[in-house]
Amino acid sequence: MILSEPVKSTFKDAAKKLTGYRRRDFMAKVAEDYFNSSARKVETFMGWNRDSVQLGLHERRTGLICVDNYRARGRHKSEILLPNKDADIRSLVDPDSQTDRKFQSTFLYARISAKAVLSALVSQKNYNCEQLPSRQTIGTILNRMGYRLKKHKKPSP
Repeated sequence: MILSEPVKSTFKDAAKKLTGYRRRDFMAKVAEDYFNSSARKVETFMGWNRDSVQLGLHERRTGLICVDNYRARGRHKSEILLPNKDADIRSLVDPDSQTDRKFQSTFLYARISAKAVLSALVSQKNYNCEQLPSRQTIGTILNRMGYRLKKHKKPSP
């Protein structure tokens, strides 16, 4: 059965507003009612992902809902991957840090750059370069730990 364009756009709009198993259930219901439970026909006429429709049909048939594991996706934070990293950074930065001279803030000013911390972690603490985050991320971690990086002025020629 071929649907009219207004009905088709209404179904697509409704599917966009749903997420996860609710979306798959809606797409499977449309497949059952209008496309003889054929995920291929739904893909062809509606433009929806055939695998999602098929999974929704299986979920409706069995009554079991597949749980999406979104938290396992992407890159994990470096704090999880390297639990001792914060202590190692502190041991490197603390000897070279100073408080604000006027005591107007609680931050410690690090007299070491993020690039130097990164190279010290590799040379002194035996980390692999592949394990460690980028220089910018090391700077962000230092800020999060309460350190402020001083801008090193280049000597004028």
